[in-house]
Amino acid sequence: MGNYRLLQAARGEVLDRPPVWVMRQAGRYMKVYRDLRQKYPSFRERSENPELAVEISLQPFYAFKPDGVIMFSDILTPLPGIGIPFDIIESKGPVFEHPIRTQAQIDALTPLDPEVSLPFVRQILKTLRQEVNDQATVLGFVGAPWTLAAYAIEGKSSKDYAIIKGMAYSQPAMLHEFLGKLADAIAIYARYQIDSGAQVVQLFDSWAGHLTPEDFQTFALPYQQRVVQQVKATHPDTPLILYINGSAGILELMAQSGVDIVSVDWTVDMAVARQRLGPNIGVQGNIDPCVLFGPKEIIRDRILDTVRKAGNQRHILNLGHGILQNTPEDNVAFFFETVKQSHYLLNDLN
Repeated sequence: MGNYRLLQAARGEVLDRPPVWVMRQAGRYMKVYRDLRQKYPSFRERSENPELAVEISLQPFYAFKPDGVIMFSDILTPLPGIGIPFDIIESKGPVFEHPIRTQAQIDALTPLDPEVSLPFVRQILKTLRQEVNDQATVLGFVGAPWTLAAYAIEGKSSKDYAIIKGMAYSQPAMLHEFLGKLADAIAIYARYQIDSGAQVVQLFDSWAGHLTPEDFQTFALPYQQRVVQQVKATHPDTPLILYINGSAGILELMAQSGVDIVSVDWTVDMAVARQRLGPNIGVQGNIDPCVLFGPKEIIRDRILDTVRKAGNQRHILNLGHGILQNTPEDNVAFFFETVKQSHYLLNDLN
């Protein structure tokens, strides 16, 4: 018997308990991952070698049996395919030797052909579907245009995003052209993931929360919509999730993106998020990842509080951001087990 719980929740079915998975669940908090990382120190090798990426993606599936298994990858993965090379340096993050700063660089970008530049993605997702064997929903993911542009223009991670914001204010036409090219490439990439086996796709616009609401509506939202519209045109039944870090001030705008589910961070109460988003938008999140460093009673209380406030429809239980590096694996196991048992408590929750 298959486990389609996450897919069912994303499509609006009423369930007996929420599905659960965790952002960054495949990764550095797990000892098996750290051991493998010592053997293969290059992040891009781990994420672009199908055998390694599948092994890493499945580590939390074998350990915790979440309802969702997400492909181990990076939001920047498609960029070399359009002419923006980068590297990922352990403990430093992504580095771009030639950040995008000029019209000539934007003119030189090429359309994405994932069969040529990203064949490993098809292999990873196809293998994951086979290995998971309908015992969980397989998720793909992409970066949204503003966030990918922020990395490519800044040339690395940033705290203030002064370079891309400076471009937004002083050379808006050039930035809009770049964002448009990124949106079209991301849509192609998302559709490729779905065709390869992804049953749900999450969009990460991690850095759009650094924009004012006005700038969000100018430089982020239209390009989220452009991606969503293109994906939905060919794959209308594939649920899409949008995550933005620090999004409490723009939840209503996120709902305008066209996605099926908004992933909420921990800076807004789940009941408030539900009210602000309305009944037609699903919710995901919003437990603070640091809760998993606390005692089991706190973890349990936060889970049940979130389940109670989110209700039994269009809700996927998750953290409000990625799981943190030194999170105790025992607490992660308790987290998953508590969510799975929460359906026994539904009478108390209503």
